[in-house]
Amino acid sequence: MSGNERQGGWGLVRRTPATPDMSVEVATTVEGLQALGADYARLLHSAGNTLPFALHEWHVAWCNEFLECGKGLLTQPMIHVARNTEGRCVAIVPLILTRRAVGPVTIGTLDLLGADPAITEIRTSIIEPGYEARAIWAIRRKLADVREVDWLNWGVVSDAHALALSICADLKIQRPLLNYVLDLPRSWDEFHSHLKRNIRESIRHCYNSLKRDGLAYELRIAREPPDVKDALERFFALHAMRADFFGTVVHRNNFAKPRARRFLHAVCGLLSARGMVRVFQLAIRGEVVALRIGFVVGDSLYLYYSGFDPRWSKYSIMTTTVVEAIKHAIHQGLRTIDLSPGRDVSKTRWGPREFALNQAVQISPSLLSRLAWAGFNRVNSPNSPPPWINRLLRMTRRHWD
Repeated sequence: MSGNERQGGWGLVRRTPATPDMSVEVATTVEGLQALGADYARLLHSAGNTLPFALHEWHVAWCNEFLECGKGLLTQPMIHVARNTEGRCVAIVPLILTRRAVGPVTIGTLDLLGADPAITEIRTSIIEPGYEARAIWAIRRKLADVREVDWLNWGVVSDAHALALSICADLKIQRPLLNYVLDLPRSWDEFHSHLKRNIRESIRHCYNSLKRDGLAYELRIAREPPDVKDALERFFALHAMRADFFGTVVHRNNFAKPRARRFLHAVCGLLSARGMVRVFQLAIRGEVVALRIGFVVGDSLYLYYSGFDPRWSKYSIMTTTVVEAIKHAIHQGLRTIDLSPGRDVSKTRWGPREFALNQAVQISPSLLSRLAWAGFNRVNSPNSPPPWINRLLRMTRRHWD
């Protein structure tokens, strides 16, 4: 199948409404992305963003660490920026173009930045409210210039974003991410009074069990860059201990690879310089035994990954650490705590709001593209793919280590 046939199916320009009041530029290098800092800052503020994964620092650090170029694989930034007639940035769609050589065939994909092994938890575009349709239509027309793309993963899309896309593209709505957010009152006592009885009893047990054994705890919060850097090293150790701990919910070690650790150091270094990092550390007898990373974005605290020493698990030290993080957020006057996506009792026990984050993928109608998409899903399914697929795709996999 020729590239022209694939491009004709992908572009779909005839179905995309014209947007003469919008212009679109594309940053295709890390340097181009770095130059967009002021646009990110203004747009994130106007969009009311509370996610660390949408921040300019996150995107720059990710590209610096995870872009790849090698045999059978090439990745390149394609950060689409839409501006109105006044030149104001009203939308940023941070795409990464990936080309994989599979034998004689090249598979091209566009993904929102952050297609990594569970490090970037939520991937979404940044769009100023009211501009969803016009900005997306303008960016869609610009994307028609990108040759031989088999599918585009739009990541998490709002209702308005999905509606704008559906007018000019055939979308596949993926399984939604379930996210959990706590609305914070003005005091811990008020928050505590609305908790269910079992969690109130659990909290009481956490503190009383330490006191009963003559143990005092200390909460340390790392915020400054040098303190955050030191705390991250302890985090990596405790996160690995948590992953190796049997007899409870299985957790993978998401920072086992050097690249992942370098990335987290880089992004936390950038964000701690802006006062946006909180590493909550629970210390007993002078040793940090439990830890949770948090990011303060706007008026919200995003609770990221954690770790703990299993030797202290009988004291429910992770529950105590989360309680102390909630108390800190309330004291700081924050309005919400994002507990991150994924349904489990460690989140639902706090009585958060649950809401679905819809995800959308646009697939080229060509037969080759649909076969490639089916193969991609087979490789990423819980069931092991046939050995021949593994052999075929071995050279095109990203090397996260």
